[in-house]
Amino acid sequence: MQTDTLSQTQDQPKPWAQPGSRLTGPAWFTVLILSTTGLAIIINQIFNLQFLGFRPISTAYYYIIVGLFMPVAFLNSPARTADADRVRWYDWLLAAAALGTCFYFALHANDILTRGWEFEAPLPVVLLAGLLVLMSLEAVRRCAGLPLFLICAVFAAFPLYTGHMPGFLWGVQMSLSETVLSHSLGVESIIGIPIRVIADLLIGFIVFGVALTVSGGGTFFMDLASALMGHARGGPAKVAILSSGFFGSLSGSVISNVISTGSMTIPTMKRCGYPAAYSGAVESCASTGGALMPPVMGSVAFVMASFMNVPYADIMVAATVPALLFYLVLLIQTDCYAARNGLQGLPRDQLPKIWVVLRSGWIFLLSLGLLVFLLLATNAEAKSPFYITVLLLITALVRARKSGVLTPILTLLIETGATIGMLVGVLAGVGMVVGALAITGVGNAFSRELLQYAGGNVYLLLAFGAWTSFILGMGMTVSACYIFLAVVLAPALVQGGLSEMGSHLFILYWAMLSYITPPVAMAAVAASSIAKAPAMRTGIVAMRLGAILFVLPFLFVLNPSLILQGEPLEITLSVSTAILSILMLSAASERYIYVLGRGARGWEALVLLAGGLCLLVPDLVTDLVGLSALALIMGIGLLNKPAMAATPASQKGIE
Repeated sequence: MQTDTLSQTQDQPKPWAQPGSRLTGPAWFTVLILSTTGLAIIINQIFNLQFLGFRPISTAYYYIIVGLFMPVAFLNSPARTADADRVRWYDWLLAAAALGTCFYFALHANDILTRGWEFEAPLPVVLLAGLLVLMSLEAVRRCAGLPLFLICAVFAAFPLYTGHMPGFLWGVQMSLSETVLSHSLGVESIIGIPIRVIADLLIGFIVFGVALTVSGGGTFFMDLASALMGHARGGPAKVAILSSGFFGSLSGSVISNVISTGSMTIPTMKRCGYPAAYSGAVESCASTGGALMPPVMGSVAFVMASFMNVPYADIMVAATVPALLFYLVLLIQTDCYAARNGLQGLPRDQLPKIWVVLRSGWIFLLSLGLLVFLLLATNAEAKSPFYITVLLLITALVRARKSGVLTPILTLLIETGATIGMLVGVLAGVGMVVGALAITGVGNAFSRELLQYAGGNVYLLLAFGAWTSFILGMGMTVSACYIFLAVVLAPALVQGGLSEMGSHLFILYWAMLSYITPPVAMAAVAASSIAKAPAMRTGIVAMRLGAILFVLPFLFVLNPSLILQGEPLEITLSVSTAILSILMLSAASERYIYVLGRGARGWEALVLLAGGLCLLVPDLVTDLVGLSALALIMGIGLLNKPAMAATPASQKGIE
């Protein structure tokens, strides 16, 4: 037996020789060295260890982070699809150039500050600055695709022609050398807010998320969702929603969430009677909400905290109710669908036992609880996830003692490096969008002009903001879209009298919804490939399933009580009416009425829809109208229930 186990261990491929992987051999070891070095420097900086007296100034530190992780992006992300399984010579060249250029700027960080190289510099420095701009654009193209590359390229060159732009787009025009120096050596562009957020705050949470996955947390949360909801009516869809919410709250990546959880949940939904397109739509909607779900929420929440200059814990608290409402909508919608179509859950003997699941994975719930406690009770936001990661790493080492203790450590380092490399590759380029608007002065002018064109009409501003977020979200990542609009749109919303926190969450929410809305609908496309359903049909079903989700951002931006701003009684009433509104809107959307236990007729669906929309408006009169609509439906329904019970099912409006 022992010999068989040893033989199986020896037959397993080494981490640096995984078949089908792009990172093998020298590339794998290079990424390992860069990632390990980068994490060591980050820990040294965040905890102020001053190891061997080393603690660079902040700008030098940011250049070091870019210099260590942008090469990882070049090695891990192919220049073209044909090279997906191998690293080419030009990938090595770009990696070396990024490393050398950034370390040159790190070594000369004092010269940049004291000699004013940001405005005028020797020719070699100008050439290196131009090279860093080009490499940042190439990193965006590889990591985020052509649409975001084109957007970043247009804005990176914006200072070159802004003097010829009309109206509020006019700004300070700069020469080519001044433009590349401002982008590469200034503190508002490549090493601006997005990169600073990664280097100062976000990396600890990335390490925590990877450690949770490596130690078995992903499997635990899937089993937990199955044990809690798998047996319920329409159980597989509810399992998909819960597990995607758990996973998404830690990863914040919509597409990876779809692929990771969807590969298990979508086939299960199909086996239990859900149509292929509906199964894919449920998973894509559930995965999309992960960017809004505490405690981690993905990278964009940390960028938001930096833009607003507030603790991350404030963002986390404010997003709690909107995120829970998001998933409550999906749970109710799928439950109504299952009730109307007679879909049952999975047999209990096919599901894990709740106590067995908790006994094997309680450490993961404890880790999440401790992380939330540290974030709320201390000011050590950057340090907290590292403390919890130690606990998770010990768990992973104990579980991996048979297969070798080095495996989880190596996996943690490689996966963390690849994730940070992807973020650095995207956000270094996105930083140039923010930098271009800042150095030309157009960003502030845009907000003023937008407010003026809207004539102070808050509803017009919100409609414009929703439409802009939606359009930009098609070509950008959620982080990129939020960063752009936080500069040009959020100030206008705040000046229009809306809550600053609500305005920023509004922008984030609408950028996020583009993942489930045709024609792009990237989450729906990813889910459709697993469900083996037409991508466009999956996107349309996802949009219909998530129709109520499009109303929620207007709800919490106009009613700050839903982001927990206000008196406790006011918050309680607002949350209660919001939940009641969601129940009514879901009943109207799926044409199934709880309590009455039957399908909704046409006029009933219209009354429920109107009443639910009235409850969304934070006003006593509209609340009374909404409650009256509900009372009307329930009263007539209960009076007619004996007659309906004697009516054939085909005549009850049940499809």
